[in-house]
Amino acid sequence: MSGQLDLTKSRTKWSKAIIIKRILWGVVWTLFFRPSPRLFFTGWRNFLLRAFGAKIGAGVKISNTVKILYPWNLEMGDGSWIGWDVDVYNYAPVKIGKMSVVSQYSYLCTGTHDYDDPLFPLVFYPITIGDQAWVAAKCFVAPGVTIGDGTIVASGSVVTKDMPEWQICGGNPCKVIKARPPIRQ
Repeated sequence: MSGQLDLTKSRTKWSKAIIIKRILWGVVWTLFFRPSPRLFFTGWRNFLLRAFGAKIGAGVKISNTVKILYPWNLEMGDGSWIGWDVDVYNYAPVKIGKMSVVSQYSYLCTGTHDYDDPLFPLVFYPITIGDQAWVAAKCFVAPGVTIGDGTIVASGSVVTKDMPEWQICGGNPCKVIKARPPIRQ
């Protein structure tokens, strides 16, 4: 019937190399990354991520319960953290700046669907989180968003557009609440 969405025709084509890398990463995540103790072995987890192409700075801490779709699309600056049960759905690059934190249960989502196309294909847009930023617990960060240096995103926020530097932001949709003074190191 015309005029109806037919999702059976909406198939994303993945190269064999990507499929093999995804399978290998899934095995490594399941057997070696996830079972490592939460408070220790951060160096081990960083080693595994680097082995799959992630760019991980010095002193980075990533919880063992973090789900990372494509390690090769992850870049983290020195001293940054990702808390437990964060989902990094990174078909496109995710860049987290120096001394930044993504807190527990947050979702960084680089993929969505082109709803203007009748085949509803997947489309991907990068996410950038600046230096000294904090994405608090249970936030959703949408595809293509940039969170500026020093910005705090309040717990439970839904970030669908860019947030400027050195602001406190929050809500659904996320909006600037007030400025915060820059921290200089």
